[in-house]
Amino acid sequence: MIKNVSNISDKHTEDLRQAYGHRATWFYFLIDEAEKRGLDVQFARDAIHKCGCFHGENKFPKTDDIKEFAAAFATEQLQKIFEMDVKTTDEELSVEFHYCPLVAAWEKLTDDEVKISKLCDIAMEGDRGLISKFDKFTFELGNTIANGDNTCQVIIKKKI
Repeated sequence: MIKNVSNISDKHTEDLRQAYGHRATWFYFLIDEAEKRGLDVQFARDAIHKCGCFHGENKFPKTDDIKEFAAAFATEQLQKIFEMDVKTTDEELSVEFHYCPLVAAWEKLTDDEVKISKLCDIAMEGDRGLISKFDKFTFELGNTIANGDNTCQVIIKKKI
């Protein structure tokens, strides 16, 4: 059973969550139609990975400094949207997400937990692509809300 309950309810955050949810709904229907037509959904992984790469090259600071990267990756507004706990050292950025608006949107469309987990993993290609543009960083995905865990865990470490 997926555990995805929000503790934040200000209007601006809710509006932004709805925007994420709208995009997650598009994503759901694109994948659903592809699967119905017998298409391999690897195209979605590839496209989302490329999108992450694009953002890594164009949206984020060119840096090897975890703390500088963390400020761009886990902005104050994103921390509210995803109810993030962020811990940053010189060597590691650890983010724990207590809420996911994408999962919330997918739960409105299906009760298939395997499908939701698959959609989440495909969506995470964006972060994988983003981090791939930083030669000094590694990306680790731990628990995920989509897999029924209480939180999602993302760890970005500086390579030794």
